[in-house]
Amino acid sequence: MMRMGALALLWGSVFLWIELALTGLSPTQITVVRCALGAVTLLVMARVNRQELPRRLWGRLAVAAFFCNALPFLLFAVGQQTVDSGVAGVLNATTPLFSLLIGFALGTDGPVTPVRVLGLVVGFTGVTLIFAPWEQPGVVSLGALALLGAAASYAVAFAYMGRELVGRGGPVAVSAAQLLAATALSTVMIPFDHAPATPNATAVVAVVVLGVFGTGFTFILNYRIIEDEGPTSAATVGYLLPVVSVALGALVLDEPLTPRIVAGMAVVLVGVALTRLALARSAAGKHPAERPGRYQLSVMSTEGDEPGGRSADLG
Repeated sequence: MMRMGALALLWGSVFLWIELALTGLSPTQITVVRCALGAVTLLVMARVNRQELPRRLWGRLAVAAFFCNALPFLLFAVGQQTVDSGVAGVLNATTPLFSLLIGFALGTDGPVTPVRVLGLVVGFTGVTLIFAPWEQPGVVSLGALALLGAAASYAVAFAYMGRELVGRGGPVAVSAAQLLAATALSTVMIPFDHAPATPNATAVVAVVVLGVFGTGFTFILNYRIIEDEGPTSAATVGYLLPVVSVALGALVLDEPLTPRIVAGMAVVLVGVALTRLALARSAAGKHPAERPGRYQLSVMSTEGDEPGGRSADLG
């Protein structure tokens, strides 16, 4: 639980670092630097773990990099120009719902159990309570739509990776390669970015932390949780992200923290507990666990790959 808390804190703080980075950098600049620093971090870790970059997966990695990194990273930065970091974290938590819909549509999702569905519904209810669209008419702005688009992009990426990248090479090296591809894709946008770069100390520190810790080290921690507890257990961290993002937004950026938001956080945690209960029951009824090497995780996902093809990573 301590590692899950640490992972939730790292990923949940991503939205805070984006907000701070926006004080001196454009969304495109943030995306490029974030991808590049995350790639460097994972390249170092791949070297430490003696994992080699893949040689034949670059086409598939480019697709995954676009939907899982380049596009959502950019959309989050664009959205947070007008939407609070706490709300961004809440909208990010809708990714499992998009993933569930895609899984049902493709027939790749695991069995639909009442407890599992209840956990998702309760978690979504808590997210909605925090979000309170009935009190925030501005939430339907282009910024909010960009954030929802980022969450949906993650879900598309996880479904694709579950089919095309599972078990194809060392996970750290594959994710490093994916972030290299994402760096190249996001760099293509630089000539079209006419926003002047006015970096300041806050923005520089924020984007460095975002790339190294919020993008690179979170993968390593998430992968360790997957190895020890299974990929679906790591997925429950996604429900904790809005709690962390809203709390940090309130403490650091003085964003509103009302009794309604606190109540929403509590409901989200109940959803997490129900989801973990369903996972524990499922694991208890299975034969020997799958080997960790079968699971492929990609940077900034909120769910892990499950046997049967579903893929999931959060922020």
